[in-house]
Amino acid sequence: MPPRGSLGASGDLAPLAHLVLPLLGRGDVLYNGRITSAAEAMRACGIQTVELGAKDGLALINGTQFMLAYAAAIVIRARRLAKHADIIATLTLEAARGSLTPFSEELVNLRPHPGIRETSENIRRLMAESEILISHANCDKVQDPYSLRCVPAVHGALSGCPLFHGEPLAFALDHLAMALTEWANISERRTYMLTHGPDGLPPLLMKDTGLNSGFMIPQYTSAALLNECKVLCTPASVDSIPSSLGQEDHVSMGATSAVKCWQVMENVETVLAIEMMCAAQGLDYRLPIQPGVGPRIALETLRQSIPHAEEDREFRVDIAASLAALRNLKVLHAVEGKIGALR
Repeated sequence: MPPRGSLGASGDLAPLAHLVLPLLGRGDVLYNGRITSAAEAMRACGIQTVELGAKDGLALINGTQFMLAYAAAIVIRARRLAKHADIIATLTLEAARGSLTPFSEELVNLRPHPGIRETSENIRRLMAESEILISHANCDKVQDPYSLRCVPAVHGALSGCPLFHGEPLAFALDHLAMALTEWANISERRTYMLTHGPDGLPPLLMKDTGLNSGFMIPQYTSAALLNECKVLCTPASVDSIPSSLGQEDHVSMGATSAVKCWQVMENVETVLAIEMMCAAQGLDYRLPIQPGVGPRIALETLRQSIPHAEEDREFRVDIAASLAALRNLKVLHAVEGKIGALR
């Protein structure tokens, strides 16, 4: 189904028309793994085509189902990603020997935002039984970078706020794209921080960087994806191009908001997957001192598909494996199977 063509005015006319075409025996469908004509697929399945009556066509295409479907799918993925973001942050927190103080209940209650509370509670549960925290309890570090100590404020700002509060879909999708991008923004900063070798980690997360570039290129990839997210955050809903001979003289452009928000979600998942593999690499250097139960399980699960690296290799394979572990919920299910459901 072509994703472009709707102005989000009285209906997502063009995309929905392509959605309906197979009912009439026209257009193309995916059948048995290949794109084929709808007429051929309908005959093969023994499905009768539909004869439209008066105004049936208008009823099928004059709606906002296209942008609503995008919005619903993105919100579901975002809710899952919220938990992944917290798990991945603890991997980095342990690898960088960060402090748990910014996540304390006493501190969080000074600004009782629901999302901040939920994120902080997740982090505290994930970090339970951490030996790494104990190992640097009396160190002289004053404070961690913002990308670590501000995790509750940034992660919680999205996970704790209602995204659809009676606003038009276009506004909600544009806002959601901006909120998702902040996850990528803070995640990329944590990845960059790890490549600097904080608190004894090897620079570029590899011991021998004379001939090896280490994890420099994965961080480049993360930065490039983040830049694209920022470009895609320009709201489509502030624009309007008159159409239909001036009859539709002000339109929402909500379908554009939906398509670009979907791309932002794809990018953000990849940025977090890159942080996850980089944090796992860094955390390996802290062993045998054990991290908290959450990052410990996450590391063990990730190492089933991505081995530790001591020389350069084709990191696109590792990125793909890390992204798969995020999207198929393998890491999340493993962690929640140990400590219970995250908020």
